[in-house]
Amino acid sequence: MAILPRLITSSIVLTLLANKYASTPIGPFSTVVLLFLAQFVLYQAYSILIWPHYISQIRHLPLVPESHWFWGQTKRILKDPSGTPMREWVANVPNQGLLRYSVWFQQRILLTTPAALGEVLVTKNYDFVKPWHFRAGLGRILGNGVLLAEGDEHKVQRKNLSPAFAFRHIKDIVPLFWSKSQELVGCLEHASSSAISSDHVSDLEDENHEKAAAVHAQGAIDVGNWTSRATLDIIGLSGMGQDFNALQDPDNRLNRTYKTVFNPGKAGRFLQILGVFLPTRLVQHLPMKRNKELNAASLYIKQVCRDLIAKKRSAMAEKRTKDLDIISAALESGGFKDEELVNQMMTFLVAGHETTATAMIWALYELCKHKDKQQKLREEVRAKIPSLGTQVTAAAIDECHYLHAVCSETLRLWAPVSLTMRVADRDTTIQGEHVPRGTTVILAPAAINTSPQLWGEDAMEFKPERWLNADGKANQRGGADSNYSFLTFLHGPRSCIGQRFSQYELACLLAAWIGRYDTSFEEGSALSKGLLDIKGGITAKPKGGLWTTLEAVPGW
Repeated sequence: MAILPRLITSSIVLTLLANKYASTPIGPFSTVVLLFLAQFVLYQAYSILIWPHYISQIRHLPLVPESHWFWGQTKRILKDPSGTPMREWVANVPNQGLLRYSVWFQQRILLTTPAALGEVLVTKNYDFVKPWHFRAGLGRILGNGVLLAEGDEHKVQRKNLSPAFAFRHIKDIVPLFWSKSQELVGCLEHASSSAISSDHVSDLEDENHEKAAAVHAQGAIDVGNWTSRATLDIIGLSGMGQDFNALQDPDNRLNRTYKTVFNPGKAGRFLQILGVFLPTRLVQHLPMKRNKELNAASLYIKQVCRDLIAKKRSAMAEKRTKDLDIISAALESGGFKDEELVNQMMTFLVAGHETTATAMIWALYELCKHKDKQQKLREEVRAKIPSLGTQVTAAAIDECHYLHAVCSETLRLWAPVSLTMRVADRDTTIQGEHVPRGTTVILAPAAINTSPQLWGEDAMEFKPERWLNADGKANQRGGADSNYSFLTFLHGPRSCIGQRFSQYELACLLAAWIGRYDTSFEEGSALSKGLLDIKGGITAKPKGGLWTTLEAVPGW
């Protein structure tokens, strides 16, 4: 928080003046501490009791209901799965595109309509930046790549990376996606029939955040474990030309490193809360186990990226290769130094790994709930792709219209990243409303993607058919009137550069899995009884994981 350095400075100045012009009964250090505490208490009282209600320039915006006079919505934000409160507010609170709420004594604006989203994401996109604490916190693992860069730096990075994510280039690497999907299916066959499998035990956290072991039936498959390993291999091959071999090696160090990163636990959540009140650099240097884990993970991931970039640059210099992977295209652009490429590779390792793995979890969750839709998808996949061993191209995937519909509906209903935020970098407006510099703005795909005003009364239902035209061909809007109704990949200059990559990757993995296996919830599990508890983190997933049983369907 910028206020803390100012309070410390003013306390020191006041102490020096007091010592010069008056005698004090206590020493200088004690005087500084007392003055700091007094100013801090007064500032917090002003910020909580006076400023939001009588002075704030956004105080006239509609306030979400049941806002506590002191805590605002803090308790609910901490208790509910990420994006859930916003989903309720967007659906039920009358507004003209903007809602107001507070969390940790800070006012926030929630965008609720396509028009408001269009201003922030497109027409005034560089008026809004990612919060500093957000960038600094994620930067340890993501690097300062295209996802976190701002302003002119972002424009340059995106321009130089665009050839690597051109549609024609992504279509060329679809066979690679399919090859890894074939390998995944083979691994699942062994894991589901093995008498001894690492999948049989999972870690859970009870309501007190205590670790507990959950034992699963023989043959049960932890979907998240396998999809995460598959997507790590895919981004390794397509991004760096390197097979990390995570599917074959469950103890793969890179895979284990990301497991640590993606499971913050109680300590990680505590550090996130501290980051709201304290400078990020201070929080990151606190002597806590979680900080040590993240610092070690960052160093290891950076070294992996450096080694692969050096290897690729050497191979290209000797003209031994002209590969299709992202790093080759980025090197050929000449727009990046090696350390800049390290940041990009760190970004893609996470963005092209965890998000798609999470989308696969939710796709299979819905198909386990809706076995008729699973059967319909299997029939289409088998009709368009004769066998698992078939060499599949982008054209073949494009012919699977119901597959497109299932993937799009999954990404709508279960956006892997349920919300993101921006901060006004200058005084600006949204829908004619003044937004002062420093105001936090919330974009919530979890809420926009399921808004009844945008998607109809069945917005919370899993209906892939909404993505099909009357002739059975796939459409791109799902029946919504505006592109901004689907916020999973955002829009505009800051939209996800890897959208096509992710969509084809998800389609290949899901087609191979469902084409081969009839997939059901583990018998007796909470999910099989219709009980879903969602765990937060970088992405939201079923608490305890999605555990399924597989039955190979003959004939494919």
